[in-house]
Amino acid sequence: MPKGRLEHANITVSDIDRLSALLQELLGWHERWRGPALGGGETIHVGEEFGYIALYTDRQPHDAFAKGQPLNHVGLVVDDIDAAEKVVVKAGLVPFNHADYAPGRRFYFFDWDHIEFELVSYE
Repeated sequence: MPKGRLEHANITVSDIDRLSALLQELLGWHERWRGPALGGGETIHVGEEFGYIALYTDRQPHDAFAKGQPLNHVGLVVDDIDAAEKVVVKAGLVPFNHADYAPGRRFYFFDWDHIEFELVSYE
């Protein structure tokens, strides 16, 4: 049977530089690639050695999606949940739904485009 892993997710956001900067500070990631994309847009691949998030913008206005449309949230693992929360707050975003249950501590936040992220720490 084949084995696999998630290589990337591609999401459309209004400001690829803003979200890339947040993910880099929050996760210790780096910009792997940047360039032109379909429809006159631009993409940044921000991540680490084996995976990344492709941040795409077509520079067009978009309505915010309702919770769960088109996806529920993007889950990311951090090694220090308290330090991560400070980064989120410093960016002007609001953490919510804090929980501490097996297998780890977590909280959620919406980015500027109303994309929900879950941060979890297993330590």
